[in-house]
Amino acid sequence: PACDVIAGIFAAGKWYNSLSVEKDGQRPMHDMITDYLVIGSGIAGLRAAVELARHGKVIVATKDIPTESNTEYAQGGVAVALSDEDRVGIHFEDTINAGDGLCNDAAVGVLVQEGPDRILEMIKWGTAFDKENAKLVFSMEAAHSRKRILHAHGDSTGKELERALISKVMSLKAVERLPFSMALDLIVEDGVCRGAYILREGEISAIYAKAVILSTGGAGQVFSRTTNPQVATGDGIAIAWRAGAVLEDMEFVQFHPTALFASAAPQFLLSEAMRGEGAILLDVRKQPFMTEYHPMAELAPRDVVSRAIISRMVHTNSSYVYLDLTHMDGEFIKRRFPRIYTTCLKYDLDITKYPIPVSPAAHYLMGGVKTDLYGATNIRGLYAAGEVACTGVHGANRLASNSLLEGLVFGYRAGCAAAEHGAEGFRLQRLVSPSPDGAEADYAMLEEIRTTIRRVMWEQVGIIRCGKSLQAAHDELEQWRDILDRHFVTRRALELKNLLTTACLITEAARARRGSVGAHYRSDFKDRGVDGSRHHILRKSGSAIVVEDAGE
Repeated sequence: PACDVIAGIFAAGKWYNSLSVEKDGQRPMHDMITDYLVIGSGIAGLRAAVELARHGKVIVATKDIPTESNTEYAQGGVAVALSDEDRVGIHFEDTINAGDGLCNDAAVGVLVQEGPDRILEMIKWGTAFDKENAKLVFSMEAAHSRKRILHAHGDSTGKELERALISKVMSLKAVERLPFSMALDLIVEDGVCRGAYILREGEISAIYAKAVILSTGGAGQVFSRTTNPQVATGDGIAIAWRAGAVLEDMEFVQFHPTALFASAAPQFLLSEAMRGEGAILLDVRKQPFMTEYHPMAELAPRDVVSRAIISRMVHTNSSYVYLDLTHMDGEFIKRRFPRIYTTCLKYDLDITKYPIPVSPAAHYLMGGVKTDLYGATNIRGLYAAGEVACTGVHGANRLASNSLLEGLVFGYRAGCAAAEHGAEGFRLQRLVSPSPDGAEADYAMLEEIRTTIRRVMWEQVGIIRCGKSLQAAHDELEQWRDILDRHFVTRRALELKNLLTTACLITEAARARRGSVGAHYRSDFKDRGVDGSRHHILRKSGSAIVVEDAGE
């Protein structure tokens, strides 16, 4: 039987590219067998793949081209305590303070202590951080008390880290990359993750592995305004949830204060580093206003700045405010922010001469699949790293530029743990691939539902929430619940299912937290509330979302 063949392959420690398996009279399906499966090719997934390649064959599956991820678009930089004026203890305190009482101290300790080694490793592998007189250049960003932000090519840090990691992965014969391969669902047998079903070239196949690492990134596309690329549709969170993984703190969504606001332009991120270098926020009357909201003004934590901007927009009856750099040296701006400068020029905006219209946009999910300090989830054999995971590093509000560092540190750790887990064999009980439930909805209908969900989330579950808005969101999302039970076999339809799943999870978590903490702000519960120092976990009970208090 096919299951005996696969069990024998794992027990013997062998690896095969594909295996044709007959499934209950259906046509043969070409399944793949590997030692380790990494889903996602951002910074966390690639770093995990490098580590796993030391221990066996690795498949890295990603639903688009390998470089299309949130990592690619990370402008500001990577935070690390490597400068002469900095210490890991100071980085620790800044991270804890930004997290507003909900950081996991142990996880933050791992981040700041192991971060320098991971960055020095990246430099060894060819990452070209900006230098001056052969010394690394460190810059300041909001809520940091020291200059500790490394950047590359001015404002293309994520792109440079991705380039170096892809180059490293391509040098490893043990790693195979599968682009345009979207994960449908995880394969879980007897409480152990055995791999994932993949949609590739219009066909469903299975990839069986000793351990699986989810590194699919975030879910910014759940909201109508976001800095995230089109691929950030919450896929990893949704498939982990369907498999029975426990999630944590899904209500904590970080909204970046400054995304380009222009009718013909994309919601392009305008880096935190711009305010770190001295950019000032002005209202539409060209008046500065941040000192009215926080003593750190433009360098206040992101949630504070975002709410201040929203407040000013309401006060001035405007859809945007301005980010002004015109008081700064023009040549410095072009040199420090070349990507932002050239992008804005495409839309007839010279940022050296004119202030930039901006407004907040969904940017980063602090919650996600609950893991331990090595990326392990509650499902044996399933690990998560990067934005899809909730290690507790970011608490209720991520410190600027900690995300790339987290991807490196916990991608490495998840790789180590998955490799240790991968030494066991097993017998699969069944091999049945998902099949579509008849004809899918037409394209126009899918797009209409997608647009509605994103609008509802932005308007009702956005920067400022309340019980009334959250209930309205819950009611509107409920009308699409049948989508969650359907088996789609096209990427766009699957993304819609995952978007809806993630939207429901965020909404229910936000409804449950009756207080304001970090990035979660409720106008009807402005104080922290009784659970202000507690985490919320989400468990699946049938088709229901159960939100529980995880304690302090």
